[in-house]
Amino acid sequence: MTDFTGRRRMMVDNQVRPSDVTKYPIIEALLSVERENFVPQGLREAAYLGENLALTGDRVLLEPRTLAKMLDAVDITGDELVLDLGCGMGYSAAVIAQMAQAVIAVEEDPALAAEAESLLAEAGAVNAVVEQGPVAAGAPQHGPYDVITVQGAIETVPAAILDQLKEGGRMVAIFAEGQLGTVCLGHKIKGQMNWRFAFNAGAPVLAGFERATEFSL
Repeated sequence: MTDFTGRRRMMVDNQVRPSDVTKYPIIEALLSVERENFVPQGLREAAYLGENLALTGDRVLLEPRTLAKMLDAVDITGDELVLDLGCGMGYSAAVIAQMAQAVIAVEEDPALAAEAESLLAEAGAVNAVVEQGPVAAGAPQHGPYDVITVQGAIETVPAAILDQLKEGGRMVAIFAEGQLGTVCLGHKIKGQMNWRFAFNAGAPVLAGFERATEFSL
């Protein structure tokens, strides 16, 4: 039988801590959430590898280092409401649920959303809610949010998403730049987003977050 508990500890010791992520709530959540349960059955053995795992379409489970550093940058506290966009099978929401007051996870793929809802319930994440629908539409009925996280790359942030972030709130996302990507942390100040570079990472661009194509004659 595979020792997934041991693999979780190795993931934290070999991928997360060496990337300068040492905040106790993040480490504790990564050690306790069973990542192998939030991937397709055929990928359970690969769940703790240091790479993105393909789920379906443009959706991936972000590598442990990327997710951990994103959470470190956005610094969620226990009294905050978080919007988690593109949650896949729910792993990111399960981790965030251990740090936040509540998390609203949005997933467009109906099968993934149903799986996420089931798996989060099994994991005991009673403060996590899954909303099935377009990721780029968010979940305005539950907002506004203190924090928004995006589990995939983006080229632009739809106005509908920014409108759901509280004044003074924070958002973390991977901005796609060709084959590369940069993770940026944004603060909403006087209705405008102020972004700063955090680190480099990559992922597929989520549907609805593409930059509009410009045509010229």
